[in-house]
Amino acid sequence: MTLYEPVGKMPEPEASAGFVPSHSEDAVAQQLLRPLFDADRETLLIAGFDAFDRLVRLERIEGDATGRCIVPPRCWRALLDRGIATVIMAHNHPSGVASPSDADIDATQEAALLLRAFDIDLVDHLIFVELGHFSFRTAEML
Repeated sequence: MTLYEPVGKMPEPEASAGFVPSHSEDAVAQQLLRPLFDADRETLLIAGFDAFDRLVRLERIEGDATGRCIVPPRCWRALLDRGIATVIMAHNHPSGVASPSDADIDATQEAALLLRAFDIDLVDHLIFVELGHFSFRTAEML
């Protein structure tokens, strides 16, 4: 009997594949990003680093009345004008569910394309909850 692999799009990895418990978070996640989130409101952070992995700029965008975080063009300009080499995006889910929504996946892909056009690497997009965070990089979704 011959087993054939299906042709087409590869299935998305499970959300649990990208989950990092809070006790295993690296210093950037645990000490820089996590303290900046409110427990009851969604917030988006965009951290820009230079070629030596030094933090150059940190943009914080508060969620609107619907809970969505929209990145204004001025935030991207502020990052791009600083000569950054890499970016980490992070936001929280006050609901406690770390799995990325379709909007999170779309926003990550759009940000990666935008940054790639400027030769900037989107290192990761993290979704924080109380018990840890989801990493797009760890889940191999970047």
